[in-house]
Amino acid sequence: METTVEIKEAGGKLGVLVVGIGGAVASTFIAGTLSVRKGVGKPIGSITQLATIRLGKRNENRFPKIKDVVPLAALDDLVFGGWDIFEENIYEAAEHAEVLKKEDLDVVKDELEAIRPMPAVFDRNFVKRLHGTHVKTTASRRTFTEQLREDIRRFKDENQCTRIVVMWAASTEIYIPQSMEHESLVAFERALDEDNTDVISPSMCYAYAAISEGAPFIMGAPNLCVDIPAIWELAEREKVPISGKDYKTGQTLLKTVLAPMLKTRMLGLDGWFSTNILGNRDGEVLDDPGSFKTKEVSKLSVIDTILQTDVYPELYGNIYHKVRINYYPPRKDNKEGWDNIDIVGWLGYPMQLKVDFLCRDSILAAPLCLDLVLFSDLALRCGFYGIQSWLSFYFKSPMHDPDHVPEHDLFIQHTILKNTLRRIIGEPTLDYLD
Repeated sequence: METTVEIKEAGGKLGVLVVGIGGAVASTFIAGTLSVRKGVGKPIGSITQLATIRLGKRNENRFPKIKDVVPLAALDDLVFGGWDIFEENIYEAAEHAEVLKKEDLDVVKDELEAIRPMPAVFDRNFVKRLHGTHVKTTASRRTFTEQLREDIRRFKDENQCTRIVVMWAASTEIYIPQSMEHESLVAFERALDEDNTDVISPSMCYAYAAISEGAPFIMGAPNLCVDIPAIWELAEREKVPISGKDYKTGQTLLKTVLAPMLKTRMLGLDGWFSTNILGNRDGEVLDDPGSFKTKEVSKLSVIDTILQTDVYPELYGNIYHKVRINYYPPRKDNKEGWDNIDIVGWLGYPMQLKVDFLCRDSILAAPLCLDLVLFSDLALRCGFYGIQSWLSFYFKSPMHDPDHVPEHDLFIQHTILKNTLRRIIGEPTLDYLD
């Protein structure tokens, strides 16, 4: 079958610019990717590198690896850079994060030491628990965006990249509500020019700069940023793909599996209590009530949407859903999430499900970062732009416009992802009825 989407060749170098490049997630992602392409690491958790895709009918027995049939950028063509509020190189940052062992970092030490962050856009009013020392000193939001655009152009030129993807892997900003300045691009740009620091966050400066430079932007935190009409309008105008928000790694990943199970079996739910302990920089930031509020809104949205509480009020009309995150330094990056789930069964009889997930936050996030970079670049080369809902699989709070309901069910998200890939390469999508 002929390809139904015109795909530009993945030729030349692909620049990967990460906001928060010295953090645990970014340094683990970069060190791991360099290790994989050197042949000494395994890309476990990465769909682009390991997963197969069924093509045709079941009896045809065609299950090639995605990377063998979808024209993704090669790992050898990735060039890493980015911004951080601390100036240590990425080897030093990864050592400080204490996620990967020294012997694993040393395999790619020279490459990691060569990656030094550019000064970051930082406003402590938006991340109160951090004290950035490697930051841009301008006093204007508009000037910030112009400096970021220049950073992107310079990196692209110096590294001879043909394309750039920008990814947010920095801390969660404080919660801000959507305001009139976010409702249109004209209003947003006026707020930029007027240096309205109450409504224009640092992450919005990065998103605006990246999209204006034709680079896909990935929002990996729950910040109000790319999920506003002004940025959608900019992405539409510049024909650039955007995706987000908030990487789906630990506790919420389990919710997008367990909640569909309850609804599929028509089991009721009285309450869902979730608590976490986390000791890395993300945990420290989330110890601030303003940043936690942003994360809480992201995590709370999952269950109601999956269970369709308005459709099944007798089963899910009165759920008590509580989320807690506790900063516990001794645990470092090894997050632990406890869930107590009060289920209702036949004739109203109560049951319980308890989950204790001892996970490694950055180890789960790193392969998502790789997949999102490669798929966002693919989207750009396919001419896709605006919200990439087919990438909802990777996010806690999948972006959507007002005309659509977000899809949270992990397995439906997975089907949408693979059907989009089938459409890209000109294969029939699957309805699984054959």
